[in-house]
Amino acid sequence: MKRFIQGEHRGQSTLLPESLDDYVADTNPVRVVDVFVDELDLGALGFDGIVPAETGRPAYHPADLLKIYIYGYLNRIQSSRRLEREAQRNVELMWLTGRLMPDFKTIANFRKDNGKAIRGVCRQFVVLCQQLGLFSEALVAIDGSKFKAVNNRDRNFTSAKLQRRMAEIESSINRYLTALDTADRQEPAVAQVKAERLHDKIATLKAKMQELKEIEVQLNETPDKQISLTDPDARSMKTRGTGMVGYNVQAAVYAKHHLIVTHEVTNDGVDRDQLSSMAKQAREAMGVEELSAVADRGYFKGEEILACHEAGITVFVPKTLTSGATAAGRFGKGDFIYNAAKNEYRCPAGQSLI
Repeated sequence: MKRFIQGEHRGQSTLLPESLDDYVADTNPVRVVDVFVDELDLGALGFDGIVPAETGRPAYHPADLLKIYIYGYLNRIQSSRRLEREAQRNVELMWLTGRLMPDFKTIANFRKDNGKAIRGVCRQFVVLCQQLGLFSEALVAIDGSKFKAVNNRDRNFTSAKLQRRMAEIESSINRYLTALDTADRQEPAVAQVKAERLHDKIATLKAKMQELKEIEVQLNETPDKQISLTDPDARSMKTRGTGMVGYNVQAAVYAKHHLIVTHEVTNDGVDRDQLSSMAKQAREAMGVEELSAVADRGYFKGEEILACHEAGITVFVPKTLTSGATAAGRFGKGDFIYNAAKNEYRCPAGQSLI
């Protein structure tokens, strides 16, 4: 064992024990989080619990819970239960909070009750970046990401899906009724047991049918004819796989330093209607008069590009590939130039087409 690097004995005591500060390097990002949160005016941002209650058990200060939330964001820890465990074992979080260990429900409630205030913190971070001169070029990239909601696909309904589910239940009820007629012609002892079981199944299906009819009433009242039972704001969205029920999170990112300038959570499954609103929010957040924005062809829409142009924002968005000829590698309509004076088209080879 002497040929290996040896650690200290767990029971070894020291004359001058180390402090938590000794375990956090001067360049550790948590020191930036600590200073940033301490300099915020949490009351002006709208956080609950800034003024402590005069009675009852003392509560955690919002600054400490905000530090935990930001730490989880920086380290991709979304679960409040995981943040609870990290606060109990992670030296960085112990240093950041002064060894506080709030439970997961406290962390989750803080996040739920202070959503608007947390967005204000994001804006204050953008202001800080602006003061530090990090936004030297007014160029952002806009894109969206799909995030899965708590809502299961089986608890999300459209009109077609609801009608299909009701038809399946109706078919099952008819099948059980047929089986019930068959059971009536069997021996009395066997028929009675079988009939009771079939009656229970039919009653269950009828209750489910009634529940679907109530959902249909709610569905007809929604603007987009779609409803999610567990997470009402979530919507069914197409993905490269089988699709999912979730949210489309839009983000405008500063091109040079890859800093998120602004973000928006939507339940629109496509990006086509998000370009102008995200570009305007980014310009306002950066405090500039002129802004350039780039986005993929999923954002290409004439009305959105025109709205950006009228707002003084230059956007670079490739056209969508709607031509079958272009997709197959042949010339498309855009390759032929129309000459109004001669009422003719000019082909890519420079020849006139009459």
